[in-house]
Amino acid sequence: MYDHLGLKVHDLAASLRFYEAALAPLGHVPGSHDDTYAGLGPAGAPALWLYATPNAKRPGTHIAFRAENAAQVDAFYRAGLKAGAADNGGPGPRPDYSPTYYAAFLIDPDGNNVEAVCP
Repeated sequence: MYDHLGLKVHDLAASLRFYEAALAPLGHVPGSHDDTYAGLGPAGAPALWLYATPNAKRPGTHIAFRAENAAQVDAFYRAGLKAGAADNGGPGPRPDYSPTYYAAFLIDPDGNNVEAVCP
């Protein structure tokens, strides 16, 4: 539904490590980057942009990435934890959202709630 998203991040290197690891199971790869920004997304089409903003307040944004299946959601969660994210809800069904909703939630290095979900 969206074309791209941009997040202000306190520590670009830490955020890039997290997003590279957590989004790899969903097929996302690093795109163009320098010392001030980094893009990630499907190969050749970065759609998540991280912007180095050392003085940024921690916003607490929620971003949900679509996964193809529960195994990808599980892999997102494990990779994100290994990359330093905080748990915000382990992989599993969320019947209060919908009967088929399966998701996992992590807190990224800047306090954003990052989700992977498969319907």
